[in-house]
Amino acid sequence: MPGLKLKYLLLLALLAFAAISWALTYFLPAPPSTVTIATAFKGGSFDYYGRRYRERFALANVDLKLRASEGALENLKLLEDPGSGVQIAFVTGGVAEPDTLSGILSLGTIDYLPIWLFYVSGERLENLSQLRGKRIAVGPVGSGTRFSAEKILGKGGVSAENATFLSLAGDKAAQALRVGEVDVVWILGSPNASAVQSMLRDPNVRLMSFPMAEAFTRVIPSLVRLDLPEGVIDLAGNIPAHDVQLVATTMSVLVRSDLHPEIVALLLKTMQEIHRTPGIFQRADQFPMPTDPDFPVAAAAVDFYKNGPSFLQRHLPLWLTVHAQRAIAVLVTAIAIGLPLFRYLPAAYDWHIRRRLLYWYSQLKTLEASIEDGDQSSKDLDAKRAAMDKIEEAVSHTRFPLGFANQVYDLRGHIDIVRRRLAAQAGAPNNQQMGKPVRASRLSDAG
Repeated sequence: MPGLKLKYLLLLALLAFAAISWALTYFLPAPPSTVTIATAFKGGSFDYYGRRYRERFALANVDLKLRASEGALENLKLLEDPGSGVQIAFVTGGVAEPDTLSGILSLGTIDYLPIWLFYVSGERLENLSQLRGKRIAVGPVGSGTRFSAEKILGKGGVSAENATFLSLAGDKAAQALRVGEVDVVWILGSPNASAVQSMLRDPNVRLMSFPMAEAFTRVIPSLVRLDLPEGVIDLAGNIPAHDVQLVATTMSVLVRSDLHPEIVALLLKTMQEIHRTPGIFQRADQFPMPTDPDFPVAAAAVDFYKNGPSFLQRHLPLWLTVHAQRAIAVLVTAIAIGLPLFRYLPAAYDWHIRRRLLYWYSQLKTLEASIEDGDQSSKDLDAKRAAMDKIEEAVSHTRFPLGFANQVYDLRGHIDIVRRRLAAQAGAPNNQQMGKPVRASRLSDAG
């Protein structure tokens, strides 16, 4: 019986393990090895940070593909479309209408995106009204750059009706400015963006100090005022040559709500590593921030900013973290199921043994009642002997726990009594004509 008991337990454990493993594979799937992020045109902030993110993802053996786009508005469309393959996107604050979008969450804001107005004319530009009649590179339709240009310039009285808006952006816009194809370049981006850096360091290109910056932040709440101190870009070269006043919006990282949790964790870790350092416009650890002007911040991001990465995420590589989570889940589930099971298993086993004993007692009682019916034919006596032998054989080949010793010995005694009565009815000497003596049942130390 203990061997049979062990087999049942092993079978039950294997079935439970298989069921739990299948469930965990479904509820805790492995993270994808390839993820796509929507950036923008080459030379912009989205492209700059996308490349840096890709380097960090590669360290975790995840291939982060950069999907070039026209900018923030197209990124939103790509992110909302499940067929686009885009799971992550950079966007600028204030460009979205979140009520019209679903299934998108924010992981927080990661940087300021100042608005830079570069020009090469000898005339000093000090007011937005001076941009009327100019050829202005404002970025492609659908980009955050163009959205901000049309919105802010419109407040200053400049529009496509009294100026020429061109779709050039990034490095192409910078080159067009140098060769005289445009008069002004409007760039929305980080000071680290290649197009911004190249124009800041070009002695023939000027940077316009944004007029009435504080007033614009009151009129357009998504804007903030920033100050670019003299020489902060290059102290030795004194770039810029004087203090410059700017306005800026913020840059956020958005994800699809069904993005794998471990990829979200990797993305949050990457954001923290890249954006926590101090910069021209921000203090150390100012970014990333668990805020977003347009979209709800994911619960995982809020927890990350509050508590940091989990123990497993801090000490294990990405691929091993999922396996560790599965192992922990299996262990917890096994304990949750196993403790009550092992608590009631002895009682269930005792009930099973009692049921067997009662069954044999019932068979023995039925046989005894048939003996009392009176004279029996030889055929009937042979049938009763066979039934007697069957009961005896079953009892003698069964292992019983020591706790059932009294019941087992009682049953063996009753078997002997019934056998004697059957022998007496047949008129034969006991234990000779009726068969072998009652064999001892085996008692085990199982309890």
